[in-house]
Amino acid sequence: MPTPLNPHKNENPSTYFVQDRRDEKELTRLNLQERMLTAGMGGVLSEQADPTVFRRVLDVGCGTAGWLIEAAQTYPEMSLVGIDISQGMIEYARAQTEAHHVYDRIEFHVMDALGLLEFPAGFFDLVNLRLCISFVRIWDWPKMLSKLLQVTRPGGVVRITDTEAMSLSNSPALTRLFDMMMCALFRAGHLFTEEATGLTSQLARLLNQCGCQQVQTKAYALEYRAGTVEGEAFYEDMKLLFQTTRPFIQKWGCAAKDYDAIYQQALDEMRQPDFHATWNILTAWGNKPKPKLQ
Repeated sequence: MPTPLNPHKNENPSTYFVQDRRDEKELTRLNLQERMLTAGMGGVLSEQADPTVFRRVLDVGCGTAGWLIEAAQTYPEMSLVGIDISQGMIEYARAQTEAHHVYDRIEFHVMDALGLLEFPAGFFDLVNLRLCISFVRIWDWPKMLSKLLQVTRPGGVVRITDTEAMSLSNSPALTRLFDMMMCALFRAGHLFTEEATGLTSQLARLLNQCGCQQVQTKAYALEYRAGTVEGEAFYEDMKLLFQTTRPFIQKWGCAAKDYDAIYQQALDEMRQPDFHATWNILTAWGNKPKPKLQ
């Protein structure tokens, strides 16, 4: 009989909002969320004029490797690297790349994005970050972006994609759950202000402050309705999200006493035939300055 995995063995301390990143529910949710996000945005690099110019690409906080796998499948010439602080997550990501037959195209490292990045200066054409709201605190951004710029080549791109802290819907109970989540994210230092745009509204400013040039943004409004494939995916994502993040919401004193009842009500309301929701996403990107000619 195989020895059960110790979820905390060889794991580095993490600021991620789910303590046990080997939790099967969270792994399932992350896989689902990756597919939803990429599909809703029209591809892995849909806003970039010519993604084929990116030959070496780093994905920071790569999680289950969903973005990397789709990038490998879409752009066969790319050399892809994923880093994550979690040993368990990297093991899972490697298994996913084998299952999708792209294991020879993607390199993985256990590495803390908030610490030392063990890559040569100017090594990557593109550095990609998605959904950092789950682990980056507001005071971490300047240091982290500075380190990411160091490993980006002059003229290369740093790209951040993140979500508003609340999905809009016609479900009162789901709205209450997101209010609790937003409260916890703010108290934990993941939001600059306690509002839906408490992170996304700051992304362009953060890139400008760290020295990026030609900073641009693109907003996405992903729509989900009951009775559709996309709507079912949204239901499953929300069902798992408010299970796996419940300890985080409780830790920061933001969980209502009747959390279970609100959660069940949200599931029931999302099953109503007129249910609809919008997931607002923002991508911000900028170029590392090129050396000035003497």
